[in-house]
Amino acid sequence: MTSADTRTDLHTALDRGLADDLAGLRAALAADAERSGLLDVGYDIVDTPIGALLVAATGQGVVRVAFAREDHDQVLAELAATIGPRILRAPAAVAVAAGQLDEYLRGRRHGFDLPLDLRVSGFRQQVLTALRGIGYGATRSYAEIAAVTGSPRAVRAVGTACARNPLPLLIPCHRVVRADGSPGSYLGGAEVKRALLALEAA
Repeated sequence: MTSADTRTDLHTALDRGLADDLAGLRAALAADAERSGLLDVGYDIVDTPIGALLVAATGQGVVRVAFAREDHDQVLAELAATIGPRILRAPAAVAVAAGQLDEYLRGRRHGFDLPLDLRVSGFRQQVLTALRGIGYGATRSYAEIAAVTGSPRAVRAVGTACARNPLPLLIPCHRVVRADGSPGSYLGGAEVKRALLALEAA
């Protein structure tokens, strides 16, 4: 081994050590802020088979699941504007949710047992409530969901509510398909929707 190799190894070890120290400090800061009631939203970016997911929670429950195509920085800015500016990356705050999402995406879980902080009202809330009634592996059309809400002509509004679902996967808007059975659009992208439907059909 040359002296250059030795220097490279030392730099790599130092970089790794600094990264570990920073991660530890960040985790301690987030835990202290949460204990002190100073954390509005804790979040983490979770690697999954369908891409990176932002999972965020308040003290009441999971408040947001966002696909990478939604722009995680933009999602965090929206959370800061609507909930509060004290937002930290705090993996412990969303560890249970992240674990259940991982189990679901690996086909080992068919439902979620998580407190949700759902901040929608009116017709959107009715639609999301109806979505929670669609069982694993089942699908419903937009028209069927509109009928369940008591507004059978509000098919387009159902589509809008699905597209603005703040908790995809946990509230299964991917189980709503077109009347002809084709998947239709999806917040996470058409390929992700097809993958989720295939996962649940396996």
